[in-house]
Amino acid sequence: MKKFKIQKSPFIVPTTDGKLIEEHFGKASDGNNDISIAHMIAPPHWSEPFQTPEFDEYTYIIKGKKQFIIEDEVIVLEAGQSIKIEKNTRVQYSNPFDEVCEYIAICKPAFDFEKVHREE
Repeated sequence: MKKFKIQKSPFIVPTTDGKLIEEHFGKASDGNNDISIAHMIAPPHWSEPFQTPEFDEYTYIIKGKKQFIIEDEVIVLEAGQSIKIEKNTRVQYSNPFDEVCEYIAICKPAFDFEKVHREE
């Protein structure tokens, strides 16, 4: 039995906001509950509602900029920068800028829609 897995066809998460989510490893792609790794492309002027997830989330910016509102603090990361946001932290993710933002998101344990707790 091989001790590695090459992901050649990530799960494309259906979205309605124009954001591309390619989950390479995680609950949706391979049933992994421990970690999720996704490649994301957020279009200009995209945003999500505030959320308080039950998982740590790491983000690495490949291209463009991404805005985070963490508790009440506004943080903007640019290409080459990364951040870890601890679980049970209220956060909003957005790209209020005029160019796309490409990034990698890693969640530990894996991203789970039932554990993200988005505000509506």
